[in-house]
Amino acid sequence: MKKKYEIENIEITDFAAEGKCIARHDGEVIFVDGSKVCPGDEVKLLVSKSKKRFSEGRVLQINKASSARVEPFCAHFGDCGGCKWQHVPYETQLAQKERQVYDQLSRIGKVTLRNTTPILGSKKTQYYRNKLEFTFSNSRWFTEKEVASEAELDRDALGFHVPRRFDKVLPIHHCYLQGGPSNAVRDYFREEAKASGKPFYDHIVHKGFFRSLMIRTTSTGELMVLVQFAENDQDAIKSILDKFLLKFPDVTSLSYVINTKGNDTIYDLEPVYYHGLPYITEEMEGLKFRIGVKSFYQTNSEQAYELYKKVREYAQIQENDLVYDLYTGTGTIANFLAKGAKHVVGVEYIEPAVEDARINSQINGITNTTFFAGDMAKVLNEEFVAQNGRPDVVITDPPRAGMDKSVCEVLLKVAPRRIVYVSCNPGTQARDLEILSEKYEVEAVAPVDMFPHTFHVENIVSLILKS
Repeated sequence: MKKKYEIENIEITDFAAEGKCIARHDGEVIFVDGSKVCPGDEVKLLVSKSKKRFSEGRVLQINKASSARVEPFCAHFGDCGGCKWQHVPYETQLAQKERQVYDQLSRIGKVTLRNTTPILGSKKTQYYRNKLEFTFSNSRWFTEKEVASEAELDRDALGFHVPRRFDKVLPIHHCYLQGGPSNAVRDYFREEAKASGKPFYDHIVHKGFFRSLMIRTTSTGELMVLVQFAENDQDAIKSILDKFLLKFPDVTSLSYVINTKGNDTIYDLEPVYYHGLPYITEEMEGLKFRIGVKSFYQTNSEQAYELYKKVREYAQIQENDLVYDLYTGTGTIANFLAKGAKHVVGVEYIEPAVEDARINSQINGITNTTFFAGDMAKVLNEEFVAQNGRPDVVITDPPRAGMDKSVCEVLLKVAPRRIVYVSCNPGTQARDLEILSEKYEVEAVAPVDMFPHTFHVENIVSLILKS
């Protein structure tokens, strides 16, 4: 491995996958963090890791900024770990995401691209998320400007973890990700937590009182707030939540959990519902979807609707069709498609999500759905198909790791007429498509941008049996 070395002036030439950019030097490809640069930038670079086929570099300074840059809109840009592409025009973001999808499908999946669709951009590029989680910490992250000021600053913070530092939290003063009362709710808890004298959480020794804050909103104007406390001090909890209700009396759901574990996950904890309902309700085409504190729901509600409409278009479900919805989550897609099918069978690993899916069918009067909980690789087998029927259409929306090979093999044996594959990771999707290509051909592809100002992209692929 080569030693570290500096390049005084080098141009950033292009984007790469996973939010990186590329520079080239003496025939060597150097990947750099795309949140720091934009193609056309001329930079001073520290090449820190040299491997056989490429190197990795860190930008020391920008010598000359690219004319393609735009001014970031958020004061936290560059310090916060989110919205890393604010300096890149949105049209350029979309073009790069679209290129990433089609490049990975053709290069990894060896897909012959026939019917390609331009990426569907998000109408909202700010305030588009329906869920945010903020962390309390007694170990605030100080920006370079704050360090240089040498001022004595408060070490407590309520905000986001900075990248690669579990113990350091950047205080957020205004976030452009979530609309409604989100910023005001966060500010309330920061101010009241400081006034209470109770300690912000220490993520190294795992002690403190205030631990985290989750805020969820809906397109119908409902609000859910969940607070994590690390100690069961009922007087302090009641005081801060009662004051919150005086300031935000219209909150739909207010709850808390007591978390004394070493991690922040709430899935093994029992929420205490303090005020209002234990859920909020989202609506889509007249359907109602209940969202609890542990529920999964697409975080960009408006763009999720566009995604589901495209899935429905590609599925071409007929009235006598049996549909399988794999990795169904809370059954949003299953219930959205049910009215056009004879029956929909949903399978999901997380039991509480399956319970939500059943409730969502019930409250909407949908009687032609059945949901099962279990590990997809173990549940989906020939015996399961024999008991529940051979599907005519399969919808699959797996996690970033993609589908288990055994799941792909079952699909090849069962051979549904159509498969609609939704993915948040085009790389693993492409890998699975190569396996499925034994019997299926790609009919259409539709990238969808769910997360503006990030490098993440969703993609929908329509597969049909080869004739």
